[in-house]
Amino acid sequence: MTLYDLLISPFADFAFMRRALAGATALSLSACPIGVFLMLRRMSLTGDAMAHAILPGAAIGFLISGLALLPMTLGGIVAGLCVALLSGAVSRLTIQREDASLAGFYLVSLALGVLLISLKGSNIDLMHILFGTVLALNDGALQLIAWVSTITLLTLAVIWRPLVAECMDPVFLGSVSRIGPAVHFLFLALVVLNLVGGFQALGTLLAVGLMMLPALSARLWCGRLESMCILAAAIGFFSGYVGLLVSYHVSVASGPAIILTAGAAYAVSLVAAPQGVIRSRFTPTRHRIA
Repeated sequence: MTLYDLLISPFADFAFMRRALAGATALSLSACPIGVFLMLRRMSLTGDAMAHAILPGAAIGFLISGLALLPMTLGGIVAGLCVALLSGAVSRLTIQREDASLAGFYLVSLALGVLLISLKGSNIDLMHILFGTVLALNDGALQLIAWVSTITLLTLAVIWRPLVAECMDPVFLGSVSRIGPAVHFLFLALVVLNLVGGFQALGTLLAVGLMMLPALSARLWCGRLESMCILAAAIGFFSGYVGLLVSYHVSVASGPAIILTAGAAYAVSLVAAPQGVIRSRFTPTRHRIA
């Protein structure tokens, strides 16, 4: 087997592989920077909670029209935004923190979504919704993912400075501007939007993997936020490319292969990165002399 057969031929010969790679690339461009902000805001598990939160809406769309793209997408967006708003309201009106209220809502959402799908669908439908089918992306799903990526990048460009300020020092942002709560909820909307886009390719349980694992890896290599976002997107693209090749040559499920590739990149980063286990522990720190 030549390098062409190993690395290029699957994408050159099969349109479904090209569509899968295009979808994974578009998701990496938008979801991975969102994952960086979730990590820096200490909200890494919020992505997982929100991924479960979209399941009831997608399930209602499934009950109405089967696996049709638009109803499931709209249902997922509405359900995710409702959970985000409800958890924020609970944290502001009660003594419960936002992460705790999210945990409660996501557990209920997961159970409700699975129950709704079981009313009409089969185990195959449930597996499709939970774990996705990136190799079955059609033109409509690709257009949706492209729109999600475009909207996310444009919105991040607009709210970049207040989002960074809220991420680093929310008290300071609150003292100089009242835009903090609006930026927070707009950011949560972007999280929901990217999870819904990822849901089309990777399912509700794996979409958050492409969002968070490249971000966790990039944090160990970079100190600057901009570099972190770019590297996270690059690792996401690499994970999609290599994961699809592994799924093609070894005949394994494509979604888990992509996430496991991202997990392998994270494992390498833990060992070899400047902020990883070895170099941070055994490399002597230079002290500056004033």
